[in-house]
Amino acid sequence: MHGTQTLPVGRVRDGALDLLKWLALLSMVLDHLRYVGLSLDGLYVPGRLAFPWFCLAIAANLHRVRHAPVTGEWRYLGWLLLFSVISEVPYRMFIDDADTLNVLPTLALGLLVARGWQHKALVDRGSALIALIVAGVFSTHLMFGFFGVLLPLAMLLVFSRRWYFSVLPGLVCVAANQWQILLNSGTLVAILGLAACLIAPLAGLLLLRHAKHASAPAMHRWAYALYPLHFLLLLWVRKAIG
Repeated sequence: MHGTQTLPVGRVRDGALDLLKWLALLSMVLDHLRYVGLSLDGLYVPGRLAFPWFCLAIAANLHRVRHAPVTGEWRYLGWLLLFSVISEVPYRMFIDDADTLNVLPTLALGLLVARGWQHKALVDRGSALIALIVAGVFSTHLMFGFFGVLLPLAMLLVFSRRWYFSVLPGLVCVAANQWQILLNSGTLVAILGLAACLIAPLAGLLLLRHAKHASAPAMHRWAYALYPLHFLLLLWVRKAIG
């Protein structure tokens, strides 16, 4: 890309955004396949794309409706919170040794922080501040921790800046993925996982920019149910091959 180009600032086509969501979902499923009882540790690497791409989808939605009424964003938050509760039991059934909540509470808090930066109303700024406090106090209980909550905002910030600013969400993504543990392990999978975290934001932003004519199936509200259902499906697979 030429140095004078900027990251997407216009209205993102639904096709490109839906393609990003489907790829994020695929990456998540690949990541969780590591827990079905087979030797699939290498899937950790493509699995690192899932969370930053879901965060990018949040940022893209916020950017597209930045001049529209905020009622839709509150509905978005409501669905995230509802399925945060619904998904917790299937999540813990599948991840036996889970030491954090499922990923949806992190995304919900991240949405509040990002929209608080975008909108200047007192209720938006106040809810963002509360979300930051909650993320700071309960960081160890959140998947991807405090930096995971900051990632949607980091994604949103680079939409109106030059392409190389994607290093910012890349570094936030690395920080959210226990980089010290990965770096200390020194394995090829760990190093490639860190690299995937670093480049995931730019890769996702390039997809949104250049896949404008994508015809991926639209993701509607039913897509929220895919999160708890995929845990139940993979649990069945684990029992079937066990």
